[in-house]
Amino acid sequence: MQRVTEQAILPRYRNLAAGEVEDKGGNDPVTVADKESEALLREGLAALDDTLAFVGEETAHADPGILDRLDRPCWIVDPVDGTRNFASGKPPFGIIIARAEGGEAQSGWIYDCLSGRFCTAHRGQGAQVDGAKVAARPTGMTPPIAALSLIFMQEERREATRRHIAPQYELVDIPYCAAEQYPRLALGVNDVSIFERTLAWDHAAGALWLNEAGGKAARPDGSPYRVDEVGRTGLLGAASPALWDELAELYAKLD
Repeated sequence: MQRVTEQAILPRYRNLAAGEVEDKGGNDPVTVADKESEALLREGLAALDDTLAFVGEETAHADPGILDRLDRPCWIVDPVDGTRNFASGKPPFGIIIARAEGGEAQSGWIYDCLSGRFCTAHRGQGAQVDGAKVAARPTGMTPPIAALSLIFMQEERREATRRHIAPQYELVDIPYCAAEQYPRLALGVNDVSIFERTLAWDHAAGALWLNEAGGKAARPDGSPYRVDEVGRTGLLGAASPALWDELAELYAKLD
């Protein structure tokens, strides 16, 4: 991940030429760095274990049939998470990789391209940041700190969230980057988050990492996040199970 950052991503940071940024639709940009990063990551992961299927954000965009691979052992890759930020010449952005089997992430790696922060987790083995074990910690603030991602919600649900959930929290801006948002939930920066769109390359590694750190990431009904539930929406993250329960109770009122 560090090598790909140095070879494909940072050389184009604040250095994208005309025509090197495209819109995939719905204000969802992709850059030449995303594509080059994914190609290099695919090559490197195949060298590590070529028995696993490969599911990358950009290859899946080009061929949605690739999502069928999520129900078998696979690598799941977001080659530049936070592309909107990267294309605008500002942080944060990173690389996210998960290894999944049985529909659930078994390992996850989240690399911050600018700071080099490296979050890792393996199921049942806890979570680490830069090689040191980490335990999720709430901010301790009253009211709790919330980063609520509303951009992929239908307008009616967005307004309901503003009415029923937002007043219970101190709201902060979202980073438009799951590689940043999940660490914020465990490292005492944010207490809770709502994610409406739950694509596997954005959330497989982060949800595993947060749970292994002792926080909680789960579907609003309490069921675990699964990578093979393509098209399902709604995911809640929190710095502790208690904070998650409080958010889930409020979220249920939206239905």
